[in-house]
Parts: sequence; structure tokens; C-alpha cells
Amino acid sequence: MQITFEDVRKNQAINAYIQKADESLIALGYTEHSFPHVLKVANTASQILTELGYSPREAELAKIAGYLHDIGNIVNRIEHAQSGAVMAFRILDNMGVEAEDIATIVTAIGNHDESTAFPVNSVAAALILADKTDVRRTRVRRQPLEQFDIHDRVNFSVTHSQVMIEKTAITLDITIETEICDVLEYFEIFMERMLLCRRAAEQLKVAFHLIVNGQKMM
Repeated sequence: MQITFEDVRKNQAINAYIQKADESLIALGYTEHSFPHVLKVANTASQILTELGYSPREAELAKIAGYLHDIGNIVNRIEHAQSGAVMAFRILDNMGVEAEDIATIVTAIGNHDESTAFPVNSVAAALILADKTDVRRTRVRRQPLEQFDIHDRVNFSVTHSQVMIEKTAITLDITIETEICDVLEYFEIFMERMLLCRRAAEQLKVAFHLIVNGQKMM
């Protein structure tokens, strides 16, 4: 079976795992990792490969990996990339998906979290870039402002976020309210992620740039 993104998106079990995984993260105080996040990651990962000239099949697999990438949080936040990859393998195998496609998707999911991530192939690279560039105010759930931790402040400070894809570079352009979070605080949290994005872009043979409040930082 040559699986499509719509096959995955309509799967009731997968959607239940995404919802329940996010409920666990709500209890832990994490930012939103539910359907808005996974859909944004799926679409961005697919767009990256499409606009860089990769095959439609690779773009479709990146979209599927993006939708599935955080289901491992249902097991535990720690090592969720690895547990999510194992869950994805079982789900896709039971759906009758071809082994080569399963391998590509599972590899990308297992390599997306910054603690153990590496852009081992184009799909993994696109997933990393799509996931780590999803920084936005609407991901913050904890209220009021006085209860924010540094992750909440960084995300809440972002009033504009756009991923721009060109033939030679992928750029994350963000605008932040510095009275909520200054630029140094942003880098305190996201430096490792931005360096990972640069490695992922290199796998795709393009540069990675970061623009904050109109200033090029990377």
C-alpha cells in the first residue's frame, strides 16, 4: 500500500494518540503539541521539499512524518522521538504500508528531537526544520503572564513568524516583543534548535538564516 497523508489524517487511532499525547503535555505544562502544531509541521515539511525540488513522494512522506512526529509523548516526554518512531512503525505496518516508506517515516520521527536529532536524510531534515521553526504566541497555554516560564515567554513574545523557502536558503523571520522576552533569552532557549536547523538545511544543500526583529542573526 502506498500511503497518503489523507490516509493518516483520517485514521481515528492516530488522532486519538495525538490528542492524548497533548493532554499529557498539558499536565506537564508544555506548549501546544496538538493538531495545530502537527498540521503546521506536516505542511511546512512538505512545502520545504516541494519548493527545493524533491520528489512528490518525498514531500508526501515528510508530511506524514510531520503529522505523526509527536505521538511518542503519549508514552513520556523523555525520548518521545524514539517511542514515537516505534509507535509509528506498528501503526503503519498494520496499515499495510510498504517497508521502504515505513523506514523513511520512522527514521525521520526518531531523529527529530534536539536531544538526539540528526538530519540523516531529506525527510528527516525537512521535519527538523518544520518542527523547530514553529514558534508562535498561540502555542502558549499557561495563564496568566506571571506564571510563564522562559519557554512560555519566548513563544508568547512572538507576534510574527514566517518560514521563507528559497532555492539557496531557508529563513525563519520572527518578530518578538522585547518587553516580554529579549533576544538573548530567545537564544538561551533556542540556540540548540537553530543550530540543528542549520545542520538540517545543510543536508538539503541550502543555508539557514534567522532574522529577529529585522536583524539577521544567523
